[in-house]
Amino acid sequence: MDRRIFFDSATDVAEDDWRRLETGADPFVSREFLGALESTRAAGERLGWRPMHLGLLDQRNRLTGLLPLYLRSHSFGDFSRDWNWEPAWRQAGLGYYPKLVSGVPYTPSPGPRLLVDPDASKEVSAALIAAAIQLTEQVGASSWQCLFVREAERILLEASGLLLRRGVQFHWTNPGYVDFADFLSGFRAAKRTKLKRERRIVMDAGLRIETRHGNEIDASLWQAIHRHYHDTFTRYGNHAALSLEFFRRAGTDLGRRMVVFIAYRDEQPVASAVCYRNATTLFGRHWGTDIACAGLHFELCYYQGIEYAIAQGLQRFEPGAQGEHKLARGFEPVPTWSAFWIKDSRMHDTVADFFRREDGAVQDYQAEMSDHLPFKQTGI
Repeated sequence: MDRRIFFDSATDVAEDDWRRLETGADPFVSREFLGALESTRAAGERLGWRPMHLGLLDQRNRLTGLLPLYLRSHSFGDFSRDWNWEPAWRQAGLGYYPKLVSGVPYTPSPGPRLLVDPDASKEVSAALIAAAIQLTEQVGASSWQCLFVREAERILLEASGLLLRRGVQFHWTNPGYVDFADFLSGFRAAKRTKLKRERRIVMDAGLRIETRHGNEIDASLWQAIHRHYHDTFTRYGNHAALSLEFFRRAGTDLGRRMVVFIAYRDEQPVASAVCYRNATTLFGRHWGTDIACAGLHFELCYYQGIEYAIAQGLQRFEPGAQGEHKLARGFEPVPTWSAFWIKDSRMHDTVADFFRREDGAVQDYQAEMSDHLPFKQTGI
């Protein structure tokens, strides 16, 4: 039987061991991304993220599986949508925190969570799930939450007794567009005109937009990018958890897997949108601006990303959670899945009933959103 081991940081895992794991080249479950979060304390105990990454070693002490895992003392930044659960646990005479979370801090992006050596036994994924459940009991956590999982993992987690929760995000897909104009040709005329007008406002404001990858950004430009992110978070009363050092380190370590769209007025960077990528998908994450300019958010966060994805031959663009305004820009509603193991049997049944009732409403919402897409009807 494989032996359990815990890592206090992603960087405690040897690079060669992590490289052997099947991650789908997802940038967020890379050693570089998680290591940058943890080494700069964006994901650390001070902010309620205690790394407890769960590994399995075979008889030769070879890493066969890894589950990114954090012991959490609150829910900020994990997008679990459980803000009202703590009072319910308290009313039942129970404590909700700590809880265990398998997910990426501040990153609601669907991706792999059960990271397995493809040459290892097929039982490794099931062994990781069993070990996580056992750990939940051992550390006195209320639950284990495996957030934003892939389809294959969803099936395995449900078969292992976890409760599934459906969500909705808005993603863009590329059937093989030649360029942005080709993409727009599928829009209804009024929607196409509105989008073109929105882009023209930004250009008429005298802004110039550049695309830079993480390894193409110098120290002074990182300062501006971090200022955009930090000040925008602060302006809306949110906590900007990511430091300047995080952006610098992530840019250096991820290189071309980080993509930043930057707006300049004259030679001054006045706004930016930070994205990540792999060979098939662009992922939008953070944006910020020094100036007020109508349409600039849509230009940097959506249109530049679509143009980049088409030029690079990427199949998908996932710009982040929420945002019905994405529909008018060609992003379609898709389901997301998270899985929950609830320790207390009473609360398990309560949560299961809540998920059943919620699921119908979420499906209705997804169907309703699909009716508002800007595309021409088939055959018209």
